[in-house]
Amino acid sequence: MAVELTGKVALVTGGAVRIGRALSLALAGAGCHLFIHYGRSTGPAEETAAAAEALGVTAHTYSADLREPEQTDGIMPAAVAAFGHVDILINNAAIFEPGGLAEATLGQWEQQMGINLRAPFFLSQAFARQLPAGAEGQIVNIADARVLRPGADHLVYRLTKSALVSLTQALALELAPRIRVNAVALGAILPPPGEDEAYLQALAQRRVPLRRAGNPEMVAVNVLHLLRQPFLTGVILPIDGGEFL
Repeated sequence: MAVELTGKVALVTGGAVRIGRALSLALAGAGCHLFIHYGRSTGPAEETAAAAEALGVTAHTYSADLREPEQTDGIMPAAVAAFGHVDILINNAAIFEPGGLAEATLGQWEQQMGINLRAPFFLSQAFARQLPAGAEGQIVNIADARVLRPGADHLVYRLTKSALVSLTQALALELAPRIRVNAVALGAILPPPGEDEAYLQALAQRRVPLRRAGNPEMVAVNVLHLLRQPFLTGVILPIDGGEFL
């Protein structure tokens, strides 16, 4: 029997733009109240919250720089203050920077590790601590399908997402049975910064067996699927059109 999402409270990091926006609106469409975290996208966050509330739910926005541990630590308490508790945590916010071993810098390392890994780790810890006694919760991490195949490009980014996959599986064991923890591993969903849709489609024609790219709405549909399935935990679901088989 599918898990009912109506009335649940979901916290989405990076929930104002791109894939985060699609996730926020899909959750709202499923009846979830929203706590939308964002970094600097104040206007898009307010617009996403308004679009969510037009679907009949309550939405709050909250700005925090995930590079800063003190700001990250404030997110879950603010969500609890707004709603009383949080049922669903979506660790979506991430940065994607190019470079291999030769190009990596300490600043690049600390920024990507902070946003892509440290923030999901400690938000998951805070989520588990705030969950009311007797309640069940869910965490979904947004990973990357490229970690399923070794490569040197975007090396620090790959390390953060590989660790996020490991974290997903470890937490699925540690937090069971009250909290289910799953992840989606994304392929060609959006063009990288500086590129357009034509670039993404050309890449898909070259590298994706299905010869097409995905989109944020596909990601949202699959996240909702994971949230609704009561017997799934520790799942890493590739959404990549077969690119990394």
